[in-house]
Amino acid sequence: MRRITEEATRVRGVSVLSQEVTEKFRDALRQLEEDRDVEGLVAIHSEDCDVGNVAVPQTFHGHDGLREFWNNYRKTFGQLKSEFRNVFGDDAGHGVLEWTTTGDANGKEVSYDGVSLLEIEDGKVKRFRAYFDPRNLTHQITD
Repeated sequence: MRRITEEATRVRGVSVLSQEVTEKFRDALRQLEEDRDVEGLVAIHSEDCDVGNVAVPQTFHGHDGLREFWNNYRKTFGQLKSEFRNVFGDDAGHGVLEWTTTGDANGKEVSYDGVSLLEIEDGKVKRFRAYFDPRNLTHQITD
């Protein structure tokens, strides 16, 4: 991954920084999937971040909330891998990731598609939301 200087960010605009943060998010998610290590995600989120998805009615706040959200997510699955079709950041401080996640849960194979949206401020993820069809996923992981 390329290293971006503060001057390059000013010259090229926020999109360079948003792209870099979005790529770091993707890499940190892979670390969670492979090693069950959430600290890479913590490192790229602001202290006052909020995270959530359409399957969980609660929003999680701060680094402790982020840890709870992602650790609970990871515990749902055995093996887990996300493939990313699109990963990009814009000049307004947004990141978008389009993905398919495959793996297993409760002894069953699972596969679902979704989109994750990042709001980025000062080089950190301030807000994370994931959108997918929760009925499809629930149907796959329940008996």
